[in-house]
Amino acid sequence: MDTEAQKLLIAVIQAADSDLLSDVLQEHHILFTRLPSVGSFLHERNATYLVSCKQTDEAAVRELLISTCGKRITFIATPIENAPLPMPYPTEIIVGGINLFSLDLEHFEEF
Repeated sequence: MDTEAQKLLIAVIQAADSDLLSDVLQEHHILFTRLPSVGSFLHERNATYLVSCKQTDEAAVRELLISTCGKRITFIATPIENAPLPMPYPTEIIVGGINLFSLDLEHFEEF
């Protein structure tokens, strides 16, 4: 194992960006593990990535993650209050992007 300091980046992204991000990380020879997950607010499918990189490469990897996972506009149905019949009203929301956590990695082994 390298003795250089390592970082663990945890990235939570929308499932729509998952295949593209996997391809980009593989092209750049960046080690990662992809886990399926579900968001708690909209109950949409997500993917959680565990990405290992050297501390000196962290900024470049972060930029790669951020630039690959974009935000987009979608609509959710919200009920109109005080309507005689329950009528959903489309409400515009912004989804996507990336939630990114960075941790110091004490130990890492690759078999």
